[in-house]
Amino acid sequence: MTQPVSRRQVLGWSGAAAAFLAAPAHALQTSPSLNALAEAKGLRFGSAVGAGASGSLAGSFHDENCRRLLTQECGLLVHENELKWYVIRPSADVYDFAPADLIMDFAQREGLAVRGHTLLWNRAEFEPDWLTGHDFGTRPASEAERLIVEHIRTVVDRYRSRIGSWDVVNETIDPETGEMRDTIFTRLLGERLLDITHNAVREADPEAQLVYNDYMSWDTGHEAHRDGVLALIQGMRDRGAPIDALGLQSHIWAGSSIESTGFDPTRDETWRDFLSAATSMDVDLLVTEFDVNGTNLPFDIEGRDRAIAELAEHYLSLVLSFEQTRDVLVWGMADPYSWLQNLWPRPDGEAKRPTPYDANFQAKPMRDAIARAFINAVPR
Repeated sequence: MTQPVSRRQVLGWSGAAAAFLAAPAHALQTSPSLNALAEAKGLRFGSAVGAGASGSLAGSFHDENCRRLLTQECGLLVHENELKWYVIRPSADVYDFAPADLIMDFAQREGLAVRGHTLLWNRAEFEPDWLTGHDFGTRPASEAERLIVEHIRTVVDRYRSRIGSWDVVNETIDPETGEMRDTIFTRLLGERLLDITHNAVREADPEAQLVYNDYMSWDTGHEAHRDGVLALIQGMRDRGAPIDALGLQSHIWAGSSIESTGFDPTRDETWRDFLSAATSMDVDLLVTEFDVNGTNLPFDIEGRDRAIAELAEHYLSLVLSFEQTRDVLVWGMADPYSWLQNLWPRPDGEAKRPTPYDANFQAKPMRDAIARAFINAVPR
């Protein structure tokens, strides 16, 4: 939950915001913090961080500069991989909480909230190796339900009251078909999987926010993905299964995209219509994994940063125009630790610049763009 703010804080931030907007566009500002600007509008700002589990952010927690950015700019954190099955549960009977606890302990010391990502990444390629060979016995559906409920109770109970929002299920919709992905659990449980997982979290922590998280694409050709997510939410509503929010991963592309998932400002209404349809089913919105991929932009750093910042502000302004949007989290604060450095390489082989801070941990125009989006957002 966002902590209430005093009138004095709001007035102070309002004055700082006015000074920020009056400054030249090129004058990078780092005060007040992004989270302070977000809180002034009833929002929260945060970032993903990794603490040793495999992944691009794995070293970020151990970098003093990254920790400084987290405490300086953020109000909440989310684990990159440390809570995923293949990390936290190396076998059916063993849990390894050590990497996740590093982040939890740091957040508690610094007074930062934490989101939980994720209790089930329902994609076959990310299932732990032991699950493929698991003996589901003579009643496989019952054993599948037992495994899932036990996992959720174990993890949620451990972090009860310390993690206030959970990505309960992640990416279960097949973007090509709009149906649930083919996994061990969906073959055995079908759409009951959604009801089982969400009900288990609600029982383990009645106060936690329950989120379905996915990377719905914005452009023509991805209607099935968006429609599938809307059908998922509606199905849960019809069956009485609890769901509080939709997580918008928001890995957007600047420039033409080889993956055809770039956010094209000329198609604003497509995305706006989708968000309207989702919020009409009484769910909040969270921007859970925001960054801007500039793979296809020219090398020119100044021009590239400007294009990324412009698209970041445009996208966030659209999403923040919905009062149901509550959180904005970037998927990493500094370029060297972005997961995008290892995917879709630039034709010139140069490093990407998809986050608010550069390799020297200096603020970039994208940081200003996020700040402006918060300053101009409608209050929640």
